Amino acid sequence: MTIKLYNTKTKTKEVFEPLDRENVRMYVCGPTVYDRAHLGNARPVLVFDVLYRLLRHVYGENHVTYIRNFTDVDDKINATALARKEAGATGALEELVHDRSDETIGWYHQDMDALGALRPTKEPRATEWIGAMIAMIEGLIEKGHAYEAEGHVLFAVDSYDDYGKLSGRSVDDMIAGARVEVAPYKRNPMDFVLWKPSDDELPGWDSPWGRGRPGWHIECSAMSYELLGETFDIHGGGNDLQFPHHENEIAQSKCAHPEGDFARVWMHNEMLQVEGKKMSKSLGNFFTVRDLLDQGVPGEVIRFVMLSTHYRKPMDWTEKKREEAEKTLRKWWAMTAVLDAETVEPSQEFLDALTDDLNTSAALAELHRLARIGDATALEAGLELLGLEENPQLGVASFGFVGGRIEALESLNGLTRKLIDLRSQAMQTKDFSEVDRLKAALIDAGVEVRMSKDGIELVPGSGFDPAKLEGLL
Repeated sequence: MTIKLYNTKTKTKEVFEPLDRENVRMYVCGPTVYDRAHLGNARPVLVFDVLYRLLRHVYGENHVTYIRNFTDVDDKINATALARKEAGATGALEELVHDRSDETIGWYHQDMDALGALRPTKEPRATEWIGAMIAMIEGLIEKGHAYEAEGHVLFAVDSYDDYGKLSGRSVDDMIAGARVEVAPYKRNPMDFVLWKPSDDELPGWDSPWGRGRPGWHIECSAMSYELLGETFDIHGGGNDLQFPHHENEIAQSKCAHPEGDFARVWMHNEMLQVEGKKMSKSLGNFFTVRDLLDQGVPGEVIRFVMLSTHYRKPMDWTEKKREEAEKTLRKWWAMTAVLDAETVEPSQEFLDALTDDLNTSAALAELHRLARIGDATALEAGLELLGLEENPQLGVASFGFVGGRIEALESLNGLTRKLIDLRSQAMQTKDFSEVDRLKAALIDAGVEVRMSKDGIELVPGSGFDPAKLEGLL
């Protein structure tokens, strides 16, 4: 099976060839844990969760290593902890910072679990790898790629000729288009912080340059090196991270370990909108994943809507999409609820879509086709690979019937096939009386009958009465 992925670095879609088929390695930039994850934060989680599932499907569950970090060294986390301390919370500031990070990581796991995202192989916290960051910074200074100034250590952008290649910008363009921190100790306005000082009120660690804390970019470079090596297969994240975060990661990693390639494939997902507008608090359309879950929107519905758009296109969350996603999942789960738990392979068309640069929208279109022709087995296999398996909180139990559930669903599947056969015969004889009779009986039983040139779908409605199906087969 051949996987093709769009590589941001080369701006082309390439055949993916892992360095080691026994250990395919992927690193994805994780959250800064200072608050609840908003809906936009969920998109890269779900995009790379599907990629993780696909890689496991192709290379084997035990042959893929997926790292997603937690940034728990950050000024926003510090500010939250300081506010708690000022409000009367007891304990040292570092303890309050750690408690806040623990709390937020717990929320993150709850919310992403609800979306059906698999836990990565490892989820390193930045505070656990400070020693590795200090060692990498020391190496960069020794190689002439970094310098100390007024308690800070900065990366010298001029020392790396390929700076800007990932984002396709020149240094002049980056200076003009970015909010560059102006500081008198910088040799070049684009030089970025590897280490900065901490006062007594802030968390800090001892280092050769005094008590301080790491800059944001060095965290991912150090952790990916320690856990995946100097060269690994895939690095992912949102396209808002291309510059400066990923550009800076490449510079410091390639200079620290010039014998390696760092990440061979770079993948970036586009951003999320709400009802056609950028999500923002000022527009009143900003909400977290937990907000939706608490409103009763199941995680599988959120996941379905997200995957309905290709990851390299802007994704628009709308109420209409949410409603349609829930209806579709109810229908699909009703079709697959009666199947035996045997392992089956997804359809070739489904796999062709996913292996073509993770085309989840085309994969879902194939599942719609499978539902129309009544292929419940292949439908279930596709749902499983996409992480959209039935959840009892949303599944067929919500159709309002309890007794005889399995028998009723089996009857619906059988009646779908019967109606397909009757329509096929009617197309030959031009006599549609039997088709109309069965259709009327199904509608009377509370079943929505959807007929098109591509197939037939029977969807139980809120007034579904399985007793009225007796004698129709």
